[in-house]
Amino acid sequence: QVHVVESGGGLVQPGGSLRLSCAASGSIFSINAMGWYRQAPGKQREWLTIMSVGGGTNYADSVKGRFTISRDSAKNTIFLQMNSLKAEDTAVYYCNEFPPPLNGYWGQGTQVTVSS
Repeated sequence: QVHVVESGGGLVQPGGSLRLSCAASGSIFSINAMGWYRQAPGKQREWLTIMSVGGGTNYADSVKGRFTISRDSAKNTIFLQMNSLKAEDTAVYYCNEFPPPLNGYWGQGTQVTVSS
């Protein structure tokens, strides 16, 4: 079971940037693809981006060109660089394995609020 702790969220103005971090337990990146997800109020959790074991990436259309996933395998940490933030990016952001585990585990997430 992978355990994760997300951090780095906060309040940012439209057009601003944030960098989220996700510290994962164990040396998981050699065996697990990891992704970032988010859940806005009243909406279902949605997938944003994935990094494969080999380092390949893919992005949802809603964040392509604005968000970038990266990792530091030595520190068992993945990052989400978010640029050109919009009000509709306001959500709780989560990292997790991709696909998410069948046992329903999720970390506590980190709140991102985009508002002037």
